[in-house]
Amino acid sequence: MASGQTVGVFQLESQGMRDTLRKMRCGSIEEITALISLYRPGPMEMIDTYIDRKFGRAEVDYLHPSLKEVLTETYGVIIYQEQVMKIAQILAGYSLGEADLLRRAMGKKKKEEMDFQRARFIKGASEKGVSEAQSGGIFDLVAKFAGYGFNKSHAAAYALISFQTGWLKANHPVEFFAASMSLDLSNTDKLAVFYQDAKRFDVPVLPPDINRSSADFDVSWEDGRGAVLYALGAIRNVGLEAMRHVIEVREQGGRFVDIFDFLERVDPRCVNKRALEGLAKAGAFDSLHSNRRQLVEQADVLMAYCQSVAAERASAQVNLFGGDQAHAGRPRLKSVEPWVGPDRLDQELSAVGFYLSGHPLDDMAQALKRKRVTFVAEALPLAESGHEAFQMAGVVRRRQERASARTGEKFAFVTFSDPTGEFECLFPPEQLRRCREVLEPGASVMVRVRAKASDGEVRFFGDDASQMDNLLDDANMALARPCFGPHRGRGGAEGAAGTGAVRRHRQGRRNLADDRRSGPGAGGRDPASGPLSPGRGAARRAEVRAWRGHAGGRLTARP
Repeated sequence: MASGQTVGVFQLESQGMRDTLRKMRCGSIEEITALISLYRPGPMEMIDTYIDRKFGRAEVDYLHPSLKEVLTETYGVIIYQEQVMKIAQILAGYSLGEADLLRRAMGKKKKEEMDFQRARFIKGASEKGVSEAQSGGIFDLVAKFAGYGFNKSHAAAYALISFQTGWLKANHPVEFFAASMSLDLSNTDKLAVFYQDAKRFDVPVLPPDINRSSADFDVSWEDGRGAVLYALGAIRNVGLEAMRHVIEVREQGGRFVDIFDFLERVDPRCVNKRALEGLAKAGAFDSLHSNRRQLVEQADVLMAYCQSVAAERASAQVNLFGGDQAHAGRPRLKSVEPWVGPDRLDQELSAVGFYLSGHPLDDMAQALKRKRVTFVAEALPLAESGHEAFQMAGVVRRRQERASARTGEKFAFVTFSDPTGEFECLFPPEQLRRCREVLEPGASVMVRVRAKASDGEVRFFGDDASQMDNLLDDANMALARPCFGPHRGRGGAEGAAGTGAVRRHRQGRRNLADDRRSGPGAGGRDPASGPLSPGRGAARRAEVRAWRGHAGGRLTARP
């Protein structure tokens, strides 16, 4: 917990809470209880005081010697309602009933009641030898804290669950991630967060497999190493109940042999066309049929076959030929080139919600290295050791713009994905104005950032961002090398194909940018009118992606 790696831990998973954990370095359930009570509007202003007193950077003030026993565990900071009641008992002679009335009065802050309680508190304290000035000051301070005081018995119960879930994450991470992802089965954004956190804990998350995965997230152990099996029910447009039906069929009849065996056994009322397409895009059928595109583009044919088999089954008809000749009724699928590279990953992204089996920048890793690009997994330890400036690269996953409360200008939090993980950059107003067109979700960009490391947390600030055209030039040069030296046989037609692919990709990006600059009247992008018009914008996007289908979509740069 002291490291702040508490994604998925009860009450402690927000970014602010993780930052505070790194500062506070909680070492007991009592300190977790205090943190949960302090991390709320009002008492939050006392967090730094609590931390400074804990580590000896500030002197602990117990208000009065008789209150030391009550305030020792919270370093003199009044956090709990129980402390307010105990102070009234010790310092002013309140009974338990009177102390509870004081607690209620301080929570409601009614002036008449507070005036009465103040007079009662000062009188009781004077009888115990405390001066009016000191007791009045203590009452005012207690009243301030009591306004937001938390019930310790409530906070302690929360803290116990926080400790238990933290222990599970630290000691049984595979099971922890499987259970946590199950709780957010339909929330792909949260699943992406857990997936990245699992990578940090060295817990593999295996892609969905129709013959291995369950409807929910599950755990697989092989040779003493555990992994999370991605849930079939977490794939978009398939439905949890439909996948429970699939698992029931598999458990009753054994593993599916091929895609037709699957279609012959499932109920088309449960597994419809959208579910079939989603499973294929996500790669769930890869162990049965590796050509995902073939399944998606001919889903109508496959579902028609599934429905015909189900109709025969319902009418109790028996195939007269029987045996292997029964397979003669299976449709013959048209031959199509499979999705490769970015196209395959784009389809997977649409079904899963994030990149699971690979990354669009994997094939460009060497070219990125030549550009002195640092991936986030390398940047984090470098930033913690003092490095500040980085050239990074990634695919834009999301951009969240917000307005400054002080100036009204917009800034943005942009989440990037690279082959090693995800990172978030803050783009201040000036940099956002300059880079906004580049920072479109789905775009592959180079980004120049400044890193600031504090209390074990690294934050990135974007200075500039640009499209990867220059990097594609490098890939172009690598593919178009003449046929001599160690790469003999890899130039020629393949190099020419790569050259044309890069050229078409770059031209498509330029045309798309021209559309955006041309304004709403020409089908471009206008801040007030939203995205590109369906007709022209779709054509440009098709042009941008045309390079991917050429020469197998290969743009792998070689050293």
